[in-house]
Amino acid sequence: MNKTIASIGAAIALVSVVLFAVCMLIPFSFGSYLVCMLLPIGYIMMTAGFCEESDEKHRVAAYVGMTFAAIYTVLILLVYFAQTTAVRLDSLDDQAMRVLDYSRGGLFFSYDLLGYGMMALSTFFVGLTIDTKNKADKWLKYLMIIHGVFFFGCFIMPMTGVFSSMSNGEPNIGGVIALEF
Repeated sequence: MNKTIASIGAAIALVSVVLFAVCMLIPFSFGSYLVCMLLPIGYIMMTAGFCEESDEKHRVAAYVGMTFAAIYTVLILLVYFAQTTAVRLDSLDDQAMRVLDYSRGGLFFSYDLLGYGMMALSTFFVGLTIDTKNKADKWLKYLMIIHGVFFFGCFIMPMTGVFSSMSNGEPNIGGVIALEF
């Protein structure tokens, strides 16, 4: 059962990422926000599988990875739930829109980046738990550890103001590229 739940979580994460890319290309904001709420659910299921598979000497790293996965899940669900409800359905004043509207690069956009930073930390620690038995395991382990480096960018970039031009509705190709990357 544990392996089944983790595999279903991995499938949900994969489908979510593919659907997000498609929604970004069409462009369909509501769809991309909706599938972004599925990704953390799949990710936490998958991470729990890694945690369960870890041996005793890697258990602390697994628990740390699981904890960061939970923090990521809460942040991302809050951000995208706000986008699909309050931002989309309510008549918010300009100040509220600056804070809540993800597309304007405000506070919730920064929370989104912080959430993905937590995901990066989670993958780093989960990567430390992988016992490499073959080439595929080694690739997975190293890719997860390398992904952990993205925490620093996700944590620091909102503090630099690189996304500040988004608040004026101006296109910010640098911000979009950073987001996609």
